[in-house]
Amino acid sequence: MRYISTRGGMTPRSFREILLEGLATDGGLAMPQTYPQYSKASLSRLRKMSYADLAFDILSHYIDDIAPTDLKKLIKKTYTAKVFCSEAITPLKTLEPGLHLLGLSNGPTLAFKDLALQLLGNLFEFVLTSQKGQLNILGATSGDTGSAAEYAMRGKRGIRVFMLSPHGKMSRFQTAQMYSLSDPNIFNIAIKGVFDDCQDMVKQVSHDESFKRRFHIGTVNSINWARVAAQVVYYFKGYFAATKNDSEVVSFAVPTGNFGNVLAGYIARQMGLPIHQLILATNENNVLDEFFKTGIYRPRVSSEVKQTSSPSMDISKASNFERFVFDLVERDTHKLSALWQAVERGGEFNLQGTPYMNRLAESGIVSGTSQHADRLKTIRDIYKKYDVMVDTHTADAIKVGLEHRTPGVPLIFLETAQPVKFAEIIQEVLGREPPCPENCRGLERLPQRMDVMHVDSDAIKDYIENRCQS
Repeated sequence: MRYISTRGGMTPRSFREILLEGLATDGGLAMPQTYPQYSKASLSRLRKMSYADLAFDILSHYIDDIAPTDLKKLIKKTYTAKVFCSEAITPLKTLEPGLHLLGLSNGPTLAFKDLALQLLGNLFEFVLTSQKGQLNILGATSGDTGSAAEYAMRGKRGIRVFMLSPHGKMSRFQTAQMYSLSDPNIFNIAIKGVFDDCQDMVKQVSHDESFKRRFHIGTVNSINWARVAAQVVYYFKGYFAATKNDSEVVSFAVPTGNFGNVLAGYIARQMGLPIHQLILATNENNVLDEFFKTGIYRPRVSSEVKQTSSPSMDISKASNFERFVFDLVERDTHKLSALWQAVERGGEFNLQGTPYMNRLAESGIVSGTSQHADRLKTIRDIYKKYDVMVDTHTADAIKVGLEHRTPGVPLIFLETAQPVKFAEIIQEVLGREPPCPENCRGLERLPQRMDVMHVDSDAIKDYIENRCQS
């Protein structure tokens, strides 16, 4: 397998080469030249596999420059009942016949991001050790990516993590998870802005090729292809858990902010998984809902990004969306580059009246929006009807998913995080505290450590340089 850039300016590269780099050298995102294909016969072979074996079967197509024995060992080390509190890793809860909740939040930070980032941490350490290398990870988070990345990378040899987050815009639990870490290789930077500002600075620093090479800058954001590939696995696992045979189709309802979660589902569908629909749920920051309904992609400026009760989705410019549009325009790198140049100048693009609108309809993705009142009502209704607590982001997926439900097609809601991460909202809606795992109790009372900075990519580079030399 070789990887190319969405912008067309990178010679095909191996998995190891793109693993440590993040953005491609031309500013685009790495994409596999082809998607592996699974027939119905091969799906039958996968059906009864453990999560680790399934992950190896899928990921070995994308990672063919790590010896199979080593890759299998890394995957089995990652996906254990000890790490994810369940032999199933992603247990499926049936709410009623044909309606399911896929449990993705049983990892160390109680969020679905753990499923990819725990593997990414082990891959990074393996490759760096074999190369005797160093890596300075620069990331941005709207809530869950930061803690999942830091818990995956803490104490890893040869790795430092510099994580940007919007100051004062995450939940108290999310903030405490990140800022209470005292590991010397973890650096939290609270930015006086919104998530899009943080993400923009990560890209600006990554565009400085000289700085990137000098300080070995990599990323754990979902612009890193390995994260997306790892997320493909739980779509297969969820499908097998919700069906009895390989002639059935299912739909998934997916809350999305940076588009990585739903992109993984789209790729699973491209690989042959029988997905009827991917139901994309946005919150009040509904840029992607607008696109899938109209063909117009119009990112908002920072001042227009709304702070909501599903904060991990408070994103206007979804970085993984470029990968989807790359496929949408039939991998025409010149067309893709022209579209993104308009966006990067603060503009928009409009695919109405183009042949690409037909391809959009064929993608399997439909969309909708959930507001604050909707998610509160959904949390209340799901608890009353099924005695199940869900967090605010999962509630968005449930609300929009039910609006698009197809009769006779099983619908799987992707759980985003455990409700305790948004305890204030749960307390407000249900009048009771959500359960908290033993190892997370008292987290918010621990001392917190972070540096507050303005939106200034040059200042971020100075910060990294100073810490790397100390």
